[in-house]
Amino acid sequence: MPSSKKSIPGAAAKAAATVPPKASAKPAHKPSAKTLKPADYLKKILTARVYDVAVESALEPAKTLSLRLNNTVLLKREDQQPVFSFKLRGAYNKMAHLTPAQLKKGVICASAGNHAQGVAMSAQKLGTRAVIVMPTTTPQLKIDAVKGWGGEVVLHGDSYSDAYTHSVALQKEQGLTFVHPFDDPDVIAGQGTIAMEILRQLQTLGSRRLDAVFVAIGGGGLISGVANYIKAVRPEIKVIGVQMNDSDAMMQSVAAKKRVTLSDVGLFSDGTAVKLVGEETFRISRELVDEFMTVDTDAVCAAIKDIFVDTRSIVEPAGALAVAAIKQYVARHKTKGETYAAILCGANMNFDRLRFVAERAEVGEEREALFAVTIPEERGSFRRFCALIDKAPGGPRSVTEFNYRINDQAVAHVFVGLTTSAKGESSKIAAQFTRHGFKALDLTHDELAKEHIRHMVGGHSALSKDERLLRFIFPERPGALMKFLSSMRPDWNITLFHYRNQGADYGRILVGLQVPKADSGAFQEFLDTLGYPHVEETDNPVYRLFLQS
Repeated sequence: MPSSKKSIPGAAAKAAATVPPKASAKPAHKPSAKTLKPADYLKKILTARVYDVAVESALEPAKTLSLRLNNTVLLKREDQQPVFSFKLRGAYNKMAHLTPAQLKKGVICASAGNHAQGVAMSAQKLGTRAVIVMPTTTPQLKIDAVKGWGGEVVLHGDSYSDAYTHSVALQKEQGLTFVHPFDDPDVIAGQGTIAMEILRQLQTLGSRRLDAVFVAIGGGGLISGVANYIKAVRPEIKVIGVQMNDSDAMMQSVAAKKRVTLSDVGLFSDGTAVKLVGEETFRISRELVDEFMTVDTDAVCAAIKDIFVDTRSIVEPAGALAVAAIKQYVARHKTKGETYAAILCGANMNFDRLRFVAERAEVGEEREALFAVTIPEERGSFRRFCALIDKAPGGPRSVTEFNYRINDQAVAHVFVGLTTSAKGESSKIAAQFTRHGFKALDLTHDELAKEHIRHMVGGHSALSKDERLLRFIFPERPGALMKFLSSMRPDWNITLFHYRNQGADYGRILVGLQVPKADSGAFQEFLDTLGYPHVEETDNPVYRLFLQS
């Protein structure tokens, strides 16, 4: 067996400052009085009843990501389950072991969404009533899915823990059987069938090598099942738990050697937003999990994109935690030639959240760097700065974003995004800009800049006399911007510029230009010669309200 010593990053030291566990309602379920060992769980996993509803999900190589990391990454596709999550396994295994009398009364659970769908589908299969208590923060996609399986949805509280407390009260009132999302041996055993499949599927892929399995942790049910099976059958394989850096209840609990209740949890990865982990899952994780890691929002967004590139499927944030951790693990340990499995535990993603994910994915991978650059407010300086971008360290860069509004006669402040090819390049680029007279501030890791300021550059300006506003469609290719700057007359001053790469083969750009009325004919000739599709917005009432002096 591997050493029981845990490798916990220094961030876990903050456990000493966390809020101690609070007294709560009597739990709806208590783990078995008998302490189950990996051999006991092995028997429960081998006899688990999951395949009445679940499928044996694929174990697929992530070819592009593997090549980039110089290690083999295998994706366990639990996003392909009928409810798009692994939770179906544990829920059905628990409910299949209930007595006819219990099934006649019905079941209840508290869930952020995926367990809820598993319980609802299992109840439909077994012909029983299911009451599902969900946090009010649950994505509508998951709420609708639960209702679609016939579940009765009750919304309560901001997190799983809040919903759980309410479900305990409802359980007592209505005499229902509680189906815990993670802290139940039958639920844990159901989730453990994933590890059983992984080890069997390795044979199909022509290899027995597996160095580590990376598992997302919310309440700990999934990793408890996986760890029990792995350590019973292949103890040399590492089991590595992954949590969000703002929802790391298990990691802090293991560091503190007791369960720690978080005062608050981040909600980006709503599937793992748990304030207090289970008693049984804490015991198992503390004994069997080899290492714990945390990842941040940007890393998860980048991992969602990586998974999409290899599978053309979009997983939810919780489903991408394992891949984000593998990338972080490889970077930290400089490994090569190893094999890692990542469990893609869910794909219940709200479509509207994709906008945020796409925005942050490039920054999370550090394929995009953001800067605030100060340039002289004089003719030709904009063009000189654009020419400097092509000479940035590491080769020519594509501009991903450019925001500017004239507001000072001496200097201009611009918000710039550039493509990068490796981590750590942003500071070198900022230093080069500064050396050439363009003072630059690296904003790549600034949350305020990434979330808000990039969308707020602009406003009224007293210096924008004779301004004309135009929307252009530029071809998304090198030289398009320089063609624009080279074609316009040098005495037509740029007063506003907004551009953001949208991933298409063309770019949408908003430009403000000071064009004297006497130059109207020459300006029209410039537009005709340029040949870029455009719409003039000088008379647009929105422009007059928010931008025009």
